[in-house]
Order: sequence, then structure tokens, then C-alpha cells
Amino acid sequence: MNPEADTSRLEKAVRTAETALIEFEIAVETFRVEVENFSRLHHQRLGPVYARLDELEAQIAEAVAARSGDAEDLRRAREARALVQPLPGVEQLFDGWLDSEGLSPEAQAMLTEKPVRPPRRVRPSDEARKAFRELVREAHPDLARDEAERLRREAFIVRVNAAYADGDEALLRELATEWAAGPPPEPRPLDVAEELYARLEWLARRKEMLSELAAELEGSAIGSMLRMAPEDPDGLLEEIAEGLRAQVAEREAHLRELVG
Repeated sequence: MNPEADTSRLEKAVRTAETALIEFEIAVETFRVEVENFSRLHHQRLGPVYARLDELEAQIAEAVAARSGDAEDLRRAREARALVQPLPGVEQLFDGWLDSEGLSPEAQAMLTEKPVRPPRRVRPSDEARKAFRELVREAHPDLARDEAERLRREAFIVRVNAAYADGDEALLRELATEWAAGPPPEPRPLDVAEELYARLEWLARRKEMLSELAAELEGSAIGSMLRMAPEDPDGLLEEIAEGLRAQVAEREAHLRELVG
């Protein structure tokens, strides 16, 4: 068994996988941009036509209901009109229930029938303040001897500040134990073969993620439409628009017959 030959084969496999992944990423990103642009054009060109169709459907349903007075026809008319009329905004529906994080705790409690949690303490307990002061003295970034140590201390102090802000004594004690234990040991450096295997595994995970994104794009309504005419999307839009305009003309004629 020749270790150098094995390493050479791994290096070649990694280079091949990297090249293939780059090409795949380019293809997926290209299709994503095309789908996004086609979606925008679809909305700009056909959105008003769809809106006109919805309005005509509502007017036809209302005209039919006005003639018949039938309860089922009236229901259909209300449903058709509801598709046209703008819905009230979320803030309007949940006035006073929303905050920057979404539904307020009080609203959540009302919807889930769970008790509202008590408000946070305005001032942390004496034990929490004592633990906080001790941790800051020990872990302050200014005590670092090099840049890596400073970054570790700064990240740790962020966690300490968050625990103190919550008045979480238990977490502050856990952080004190963690700091006393010292930094985790440095991982054993990988040899060349291990690094190459790790790179191959990362490339495989990246390809799987891109494959899922590609499948999602291709399976979307806009993606499916775009795949019908990838070389002439404008022609496809015009074809769809022509069909919609024919539907508009047919419904306008039907509405004129109903209202006389």
C-alpha cells in the first residue's frame, strides 16, 4: 500500500469534486435568478389581468345572486368578493397583541390558555450580582495575553452579560464552573489524508443542499412554467396573457348579459 499514491488519488478526487460543485452551483444560481426574474415579470405583466378576472368573477357572482336571491348564490358572491377586497393588515387584526418578537406573551397566553409568565425582575438578586462581578473580574478581555484569548474572553463575557440581564443565577454558576475549567483542549491537527476526507464530506453535504434547492426551484409554480419555455420566457408570458385576455373578454360578455 502506497500512502503517497493514496494521497494523490484523494487530492485528485477533491479537485474533481470541487470543479463539479462549482459548475453545479453556477447552474443552480443561474436558474434561481431566472426564476426570480420570471416571477417578477409574471407579476408585473399578468398581475393586473388576474386582478381583473377576480373582479369580474365577483361581479358575475353578485349579479347572479341579485337575480336569484338564493342563499347559496349569495354565499358564492360573498366568497368571490372576499378574494378581491384587501384583507386588513396584521397589525389591525392584532392591535396591541404584537411586539418586535411577534405575538406578545399576553396574546400567546390568551390563545393557548396558558398562564402569562411573570415579568422579569427589575434588579437581579444579590447572588446574581455577586456572581456577575466575580466572573467579569476573572474573564475580562483586558486580561488577555493575545488576540485569540481576547476573542474568547469577549465571547464569554457576552454570555455572562446575557445571563445577568435575565437574573439567571443558575446559569451564572454554570458559567463560573465553565470558566474555572479553562479553555477546551486544542483538537489534534488533521493529517493530509484526514483533511482531504473532511473536504470531500463537506463537498458532499454542500451538493446535497444545492440539490434540495434545485428541486425546490424546479418544483415551484414559476419554475415549472419557466422550464416549459427556457429559451423564450417572454413568448410564454405573452401566450399566457393572451389566454387570460380571452377569459377576460368572455367574462365581460357574460356580465353584460347578466346586467342587461
